Amino acid sequence: MFNWAKNAVGITEPVYGPSAIQSVAEQAKETPYSDVTKEDLAWEVMDTTNVETKVFYMTSESGHIGLLQVIYSNVLGVRTTAQFNTKILYPPEQGKPHLWCSDNISNFDFSPDKQDFTSAACTMTLSPDGQTYHIKSTLNPHSAVDITFTRASPGFKAGRTGTTTFGTSPAKPWGRMRHLTWPRCRVQGSIMTQAGPVDFAGRGLFNHALQGMKPHFAAAKWNFCNFQSKTYSAFLMEFTTPESYGKTSVCVGCVAVEGRVLFGGATPETSVRHTEVRGDPENEWPEPGAVEFRWEGKGFEARLAGKLGTRVDRIDVMGELPKFVKQIVVGASGTKPYIYQYTPKMTLEINGEKEEGQLFMESTFIS
Repeated sequence: MFNWAKNAVGITEPVYGPSAIQSVAEQAKETPYSDVTKEDLAWEVMDTTNVETKVFYMTSESGHIGLLQVIYSNVLGVRTTAQFNTKILYPPEQGKPHLWCSDNISNFDFSPDKQDFTSAACTMTLSPDGQTYHIKSTLNPHSAVDITFTRASPGFKAGRTGTTTFGTSPAKPWGRMRHLTWPRCRVQGSIMTQAGPVDFAGRGLFNHALQGMKPHFAAAKWNFCNFQSKTYSAFLMEFTTPESYGKTSVCVGCVAVEGRVLFGGATPETSVRHTEVRGDPENEWPEPGAVEFRWEGKGFEARLAGKLGTRVDRIDVMGELPKFVKQIVVGASGTKPYIYQYTPKMTLEINGEKEEGQLFMESTFIS
């Protein structure tokens, strides 16, 4: 029964080994990183199973942390959906629970050049010069969004393409993961809540990600770092494949200041490590309690380390699935995937100097 169920919902895969993944780190040995062009930012709108998303992370001068996200997904090439997510994390001193809104988008479309996402109540448009995104939404009465993101430093994609491919024949991959990032942005605008407007003027990070295969086949766990301070922006993203691809780790990152990228790439020294494991007794995942991020290469060294404090959220990844499918997956895999989120203040040590800033971290366990 479980073998049938696992194959029916697509949660198992043969063991191909590490030779069946072509990490972007191999490209980065010759080309550490490349800028992100306007053409790169077009939605791919694949006609096979994939998840594509654009996420805008906000660190406001008022102390609020937030994110805006459009998720486009295609299931088996027969059903496409779009979702808009909004999250506001209030400053600790306010003692307010976070605001989370997730809404289906109906009758959506893309511009002819695939740069803009449009619908009656939610739009995400890119300026003609490719430097500014404008996100507007009236989908949810609890969070009416009117935010602009303007790139303040060059973009970042690891290697030449920012893409890791999967498949036993590198010339004909059957899956891929791609990440494009604006590590440092200027943010303007607000989110209108039922308690009033929340001003998000400040700094931000934008990430465009494509998982051109079933997401749980590509990665068993993730770590994500967005650090913003007065001078520096630091981004790091690591995913580790399931056993089917040899539990291979792919880790990319960059550090930027206004107008330029100081470091970017996928060197072996660029890494994330959970230096303390708190654990989650409710589902037995090794929830971290402290972390260390490192960016290193060619005379550059940056480090961000410390305790994570109390998590600000724990998200049940399966929560939105139909109950029947969720029961099959949980029963077959023996566990449930979760995202853990943290927002401590931390100090970036960079080439001998130090500066405090705001960290937004996600640690995700899938399989």
